[in-house]
Amino acid sequence: MSKDKKISVALAAYKGEKFIEEQLDSILFQLKENDEIIVSDDLPGGETEQIVRAFAQKDARVKYIEGPRKGLIKNFENAIKNCTGDYIFLCDQDDVWLPDKVEQVTEKFDEGFSLVLHNAMVTDTSLKITDTSFFTSHGTKTGFLANILKNSYMGCCMAFKSELCGKILPFAEDIPMHDQWIGLIAEKSGKVCLIEKPLILYRRHGNNMTGGKTSLKQKIIWRISIVQKVLKRLSEK
Repeated sequence: MSKDKKISVALAAYKGEKFIEEQLDSILFQLKENDEIIVSDDLPGGETEQIVRAFAQKDARVKYIEGPRKGLIKNFENAIKNCTGDYIFLCDQDDVWLPDKVEQVTEKFDEGFSLVLHNAMVTDTSLKITDTSFFTSHGTKTGFLANILKNSYMGCCMAFKSELCGKILPFAEDIPMHDQWIGLIAEKSGKVCLIEKPLILYRRHGNNMTGGKTSLKQKIIWRISIVQKVLKRLSEK
């Protein structure tokens, strides 16, 4: 069944020239002829654009678009909006997909799940493994309430059926994380699956676009806000 489905990879880029070539290489050999990688570049005109356009000249599955220049969340929204596939894989610019990622995830879609979250091995800049299971160290779990209290949804480990786009797009304004937004909506409107097997090398190098420190007060405000926005969106759709 999944062999007939088109895969779109939504990749949000910003100054990604150091690692994006390795990332694209790790994805392309897993994709079928009619699949696509949508690279939304939030800093057009730089080395990242040159690299991605060079890929696109050689491989029509790679598509370069300019980002909205409004930050990471809006850049991912832009990439997703331009995806035309049945299954949408979120993708950072600096990781490496392991060879069976697409196969493992699409099998779960065939089983009826609408969103899949898989494990990762954490590495340093040179891809030396520093943590063999992000799920274990992070305490990853499904459930709406659990993911309000502590978000388990990490975009680079997520894929979902495009039918969710009608609910998640456009992203609500001022959400703290796009991946949590997508995950919470999927928890309420579909079936969510965890794959315990690590399917990417998650590179941590100090310049990652995700993961900053926030105060307890801000975290509480964000949690209340995102719950209100998720429930409002679901009541509208």
